[in-house]
Amino acid sequence: MALVIDLKPGEKILIGDAVITNDRQRTRLHIAGDSAIMREKDILQEQQANTPCKKIYFLIQCMYLSRRPMEYHKKYFEIVKEIQKAAPSTSFFFMQINDQILSESYYKALRLARDLIDHEKELMQNVG
Repeated sequence: MALVIDLKPGEKILIGDAVITNDRQRTRLHIAGDSAIMREKDILQEQQANTPCKKIYFLIQCMYLSRRPMEYHKKYFEIVKEIQKAAPSTSFFFMQINDQILSESYYKALRLARDLIDHEKELMQNVG
């Protein structure tokens, strides 16, 4: 079954390591295959990874887009330890994310990492 993506005018999408930019009109793509696919709105640039949980999201994104995702595992697990030590309430999120990473389901791990970022925002709001 093909993935169907609607692109707005000028919207970008990553398919594998190719960046595709939509022209001036709305477009619907039907994509079949196993390439990594990310919409522009879901891509986090490295300079935007300015919190510990956003760094986690960025590393998972790197794993998802990489041909050698294991290269990012060591750094990822180091940051996970630091975050869990500082905020034990994140452990539930990391149990789920780690399961997906270890089963090489990086896109699912990315989706879960969004929830982790939301949790981090809540924690930060409650600190002040």
